[in-house]
Amino acid sequence: MVTLVAVLAMAWLAHRLRWNEPILLVAGGCLIGLTPQFRTLALPSPVVLLLFLPPLLYWESLTTSLREIRTNLRGIVLLSTGLVLATAAAVAGVGHALGLAWPLAFALGAVVAPTDAIAVQAVARLLPRRIRTVLRAESLINDGTALALYAVVVGVAVHGQAVTWPGTAARFLLAYAGGVAIGAACAAVVVALRRRLHDRVLESALAVLTPFATYLPAQTMGVSGVVAVVTCGLIGSQAGPKVISAGARVQITGFWEVSTFILNSALFVMVGIQTPAIVSGISSISPGHAVVTALLVGGVVIAVRLLWLYSVPYLLRAIDRRPVQRTLRSGARERFPLAWSGVRGAVSLAAALSVPATTAAGRPLAGHGLLVFTAVAVILLTLVVQGTTMPAVIRWAGLRGDPDETTEERRAHRQIVTAALEALPDHADRLDTPPETTDAIRSELRQYAAEDPGPPDAGPGVRSGLELRHTLIGVKRSALIRLRDQRTIDDIVLRRLQSVLDSEEIRIELALRAFSDRPPPPPDGTAAPSGRAPGA
Repeated sequence: MVTLVAVLAMAWLAHRLRWNEPILLVAGGCLIGLTPQFRTLALPSPVVLLLFLPPLLYWESLTTSLREIRTNLRGIVLLSTGLVLATAAAVAGVGHALGLAWPLAFALGAVVAPTDAIAVQAVARLLPRRIRTVLRAESLINDGTALALYAVVVGVAVHGQAVTWPGTAARFLLAYAGGVAIGAACAAVVVALRRRLHDRVLESALAVLTPFATYLPAQTMGVSGVVAVVTCGLIGSQAGPKVISAGARVQITGFWEVSTFILNSALFVMVGIQTPAIVSGISSISPGHAVVTALLVGGVVIAVRLLWLYSVPYLLRAIDRRPVQRTLRSGARERFPLAWSGVRGAVSLAAALSVPATTAAGRPLAGHGLLVFTAVAVILLTLVVQGTTMPAVIRWAGLRGDPDETTEERRAHRQIVTAALEALPDHADRLDTPPETTDAIRSELRQYAAEDPGPPDAGPGVRSGLELRHTLIGVKRSALIRLRDQRTIDDIVLRRLQSVLDSEEIRIELALRAFSDRPPPPPDGTAAPSGRAPGA
């Protein structure tokens, strides 16, 4: 209850003052954490990974453009795997130089390596579609890479497991391949169920269950639950428009938008609540040493990302001279917002809190408190330094919204209306629609009227006109999905136009229901009594 109140209060204050929302959420959490009642509050990290991570990842993958992922796949893979490993190695080197044993130093690197694109979601809307998609896809995939590395190094630190390069590589491949397989299998089951469900409540319940039912089996089998959830979400984003009804989609979208906002905001509040206890818990080392370690690690995290994005792409550019790759190139100034978007968040906190405080033999794990403190400090540092300066960085880079989105949306709008016009005569004949009603609908389509004005109170052909409009929505939706499948438009444009069609379909269904419930006119053709006295 207190967390929810803090979420609403801090979010309202952030919108009111136009400040960075995650920073205010963390600050509000810190104030709560300083009170005596909440000083010992600690959310178990398995709860964070199970209750928070699957729905957040699932919704992100559902609303990501798969076409843009395919187009920028090489860069996304390099960021979500190569950069994660490079960051973990660099942080491990710094951590070991400052006194951490190598296994725990690599654990620290794995903890702070993954980015959190949700933390910069508000300002990311100002970025072009390509950079926005790269950021979101990187954040989805790099969690799996970091957590797979984390499992290996924590096993070494706590259980003393031996590390070999072939064995480590095999575990990475198994984690990814197994996660993809389980995610694809769960997506196939969900799509098959959706084809048979015709109840909004059941469809919504299935949407809530899906991320957890995908994550848990993967984790139980020892493969990446993160990769499984992302795979299931990406497949679902392609199949969903074909198998989910309009009413259920509107209901599910509203649910996910509210629930993911609350979950994500609550995570930042929990970061703040636990920060005072974490700071007071580093009794084994001096506060000065802890602060220096945190600042150095935070600087390395930011510097490695900048170095990577201003070196590896140019190296690949010198090797790959294909024309298609030249169209994807960007200048140094345009590249900087992507390089500056490495904000860390809830996954890093959950992973840090998951590191056991003792070894398998029961001895205290040396450096545990420093690891947790450093992880929290890096989260706060990136939120303050990078999160608050992102709007200025975007303005300096001269980036604007993607004009191609508007062009694609207009093109798609024209083509789906054209498809409806072509199908109009056949459907009008099948439904026995009066000619005057058919002509009126044809006129609406030619004027690109996407919304139905609503039925008149009376008149011939009202019901058949509504039925014809309802049928043509299916034609439009099929044409829209076909444009997406042909990669003429991407998923972002599809969802935007799909929401318009869904709203139109729901309005027509309500009008048809009201028309069916309307009492029949009296046999003599006079108006039905209204319950109002004549002359009143």
